[in-house]
Amino acid sequence: MHAEACRVTMGSMGNDPEDGHRLKRQLPYPYNQDLSKVLHGLKRRNPITRRRQANDPVTAAYLYAGVQLIRRHLGPGAVRTPGDAGDPDSVERPLLGFLSQRAVAAEVNHNPPPLHCVGSTSTLRKRWEPQSNFIADVLRFGLWPWHYPAAHLDEVADAKDEVLRGLDPVRGLHRLCYWDLTRMLGTPMFRLGLIAAAEAEGDQVIGEAVSARYRENNPVWKQFYQEFLQARGLRLRPGITLDDCTDLLAAVADGLAMRALADPAARVVDRARRRCQLGTAALALIAGCLERTDQDGSLSLEDAVRAMISEPSAGPGQERA
Repeated sequence: MHAEACRVTMGSMGNDPEDGHRLKRQLPYPYNQDLSKVLHGLKRRNPITRRRQANDPVTAAYLYAGVQLIRRHLGPGAVRTPGDAGDPDSVERPLLGFLSQRAVAAEVNHNPPPLHCVGSTSTLRKRWEPQSNFIADVLRFGLWPWHYPAAHLDEVADAKDEVLRGLDPVRGLHRLCYWDLTRMLGTPMFRLGLIAAAEAEGDQVIGEAVSARYRENNPVWKQFYQEFLQARGLRLRPGITLDDCTDLLAAVADGLAMRALADPAARVVDRARRRCQLGTAALALIAGCLERTDQDGSLSLEDAVRAMISEPSAGPGQERA
């Protein structure tokens, strides 16, 4: 059945560029998007032919195969290969070695229609040579913000509305943070981002892919934080910027997700209550870094903390002098 569907897909492409455009539009999201600004490692140098190759359905097929290999090896539900049959704790940890030309070409053969599903190392090399260029483009594509969160924010539109205009904005914040953290944990692209971050030092290509993820994602959240301030009559304390808040929450989210992956017993996510520690961190940031616009005076975060801890507390049974 799969082989027959693959032959139908291959036959529908033909040599007519219109066939390629039509098939491109049928591909699953985000493979049906314009990838010319994402894929920088293709062999074509002419801007027109590079754009055409970036949006060729065959190019999408190899990207899809690479992403499937990432999902299989990094999770969630990753398949671990035992390193020693007698030791259940011994597994192979090849990092990105599973994205070899042969492995990617073989994976293309398992692509579902309407994706191209006849793979070969020669076809892969016609598009990316050396293989490090393919890996770099898979990283760029995998960390592309249109994977997450941009394409999924409508899933929590009601939670966002509760934060901005609802009767219980705290409940809305907990809902939004729970969604964000569990979404991160549920995508292989977050795991890919961790490996990319570890490989970024000294590698300009990977470093740029990681930076682009934050550069494109942060404004999405920053705009929401600005709407929250205006809707709730709040302002930032002196010395605190919206960029500070965005960076802090992004760092906390990444750190908590990494802790949850490394230590499943950690109390990061409470699935029974649909709460997580990211919600607690967001509330703490609001309490510490924001103040009412209608209050008299304004204290910096440092001055607010100094006022809180300026005098040591009297010990049990003692009185302050």
